Amino acid sequence: MDAEAVRAGLDEAGHALTGPVLTSADCQRLAGLLAEPARFRATVDMARHRLGAGEYRYFDHPLPAPVQELRAAFYELLRPVALRWAARLGRPGPWPDTLDAWLATCHRADQRKPTPLMLSYRAGDWNALHQDLYGELIFPLQVVIGLDTPEADYTGGEFLLVEQRPRAQSRGTALVLPRGHALVFTTRDRPVPSARGWSATAVRHGVSTVRSGQRRTLGLIFHDAA
Repeated sequence: MDAEAVRAGLDEAGHALTGPVLTSADCQRLAGLLAEPARFRATVDMARHRLGAGEYRYFDHPLPAPVQELRAAFYELLRPVALRWAARLGRPGPWPDTLDAWLATCHRADQRKPTPLMLSYRAGDWNALHQDLYGELIFPLQVVIGLDTPEADYTGGEFLLVEQRPRAQSRGTALVLPRGHALVFTTRDRPVPSARGWSATAVRHGVSTVRSGQRRTLGLIFHDAA
């Protein structure tokens, strides 16, 4: 992928599509993991918890090799953006050079549960606007990768971002996630230019109602959970 274009998109809008990072065969193999319950530490029925409708499953240790490799590679790609954003907002940048070192920091703070997950939606399912925080230690960016083809495998199910701009109305963005492509987006907030230099604007994300078919994605979060 064009790393600089991704970083520039994040600085400009708080999100960026990467282009393809997985082949169709890769996507099929990863989606097939949903049929292997031993891979996961928890399954969440979204309707039961009033989070929308659909299901997501958190991977258990050890992570599947492709998931671990993607998580480490994206952390390396995104760490410079995380540090730049922290500096703009006058915050500490506690993220070391490698994902392993960062996860060790999370574990020392009792955030030990792995957070990469698989999400599955069928017709009528949706995901409420939310933030994936899980503890005091967070990484300010995360990734979702589409495993099915829009309009062929499912309709609807756009990825939603809502940004609460300082002293202004919220701004919404709807994005179609092609199969095998990744979307990088803000975990909690991002810096935006203001009269005082930089201000933090909060961002939440979700998924619009799936009208037909099945929509599956892989989510990569770079901090573990308490």
